[in-house]
Amino acid sequence: MLLCPSCSAKNIHVKNGCSKCGFVPAQVDDFLAWAPELARQNDGFPQNSFEGLARLEAKSFWFRARNTIVLWALHKYFPRFQSLLEVGCGTGFVLQDITRAFPNAKVVGSEIYTTGLAFARQRLPNVELVQMDARKLPYEAEFDVLAAFDVIEHIFEDELVLQNFHRAIKPGGGCVITVPQHMWLWSPVDEVACHQRRYSATELHTKVEAAGFRIVRSTSFVALLLPLMLASRLAARSSAHTDGSEGLALNPLLDRTLSAIMRIEFLLIKIGVPLPIGGSRLVVLQRIGN
Repeated sequence: MLLCPSCSAKNIHVKNGCSKCGFVPAQVDDFLAWAPELARQNDGFPQNSFEGLARLEAKSFWFRARNTIVLWALHKYFPRFQSLLEVGCGTGFVLQDITRAFPNAKVVGSEIYTTGLAFARQRLPNVELVQMDARKLPYEAEFDVLAAFDVIEHIFEDELVLQNFHRAIKPGGGCVITVPQHMWLWSPVDEVACHQRRYSATELHTKVEAAGFRIVRSTSFVALLLPLMLASRLAARSSAHTDGSEGLALNPLLDRTLSAIMRIEFLLIKIGVPLPIGGSRLVVLQRIGN
């Protein structure tokens, strides 16, 4: 069901808009835009990062490892989902792998910036891509699964966003979220990325449960590499400098070494070994309530 992002009226029409308040979604840069005023400028993410991300994601052990964990979680906990919305799909790097792994599912990618959607379209020419604000999702009980990978830490009103996630998912459906973890890792890297916070497990769990979710699985990742990550963050604090997305580029030999360590960590996650601390956290959730 489509909702009006302006007044929350139900069953609005994409073409005709909302009969109650008159809102009509726009077309911005050839994308359907539910929050057109934010499509080209907002403070949630550095818009100029998309080009660097599109070029570097496939070459980065971290992005590849996160995709592996995400696909495993979808296969394990929601193997028969028929529809999925990714909020904050960026350049489409994760969604591309999801569409390959679940070719029969309907997937939709959303992003607040049309710049990101333009890169995603190159990877996903046959996928529905829409511009919207995660704080005002125009959906109610529409998707089997909603996914958001390193998104909600960018948004001040994260509790409102989680409520929107809950509303957009069908009763009994699921949600998969990843976030950066541990405020003691905070550094200029987070500031350049426009993060509002790094989560503790307690904070994240409290907020998702308050939004109406049941926690099915929660685990840290980037745990084995945490000492290296901490050293990198301490160095960034000392220099007060970061290279932004360009900092993802590593020597190929180092990248392969870190990838091998992340594969070991993935095996630990698969067999259920608790990883209480790590640079990131994955939560798998089920919507409860009507």
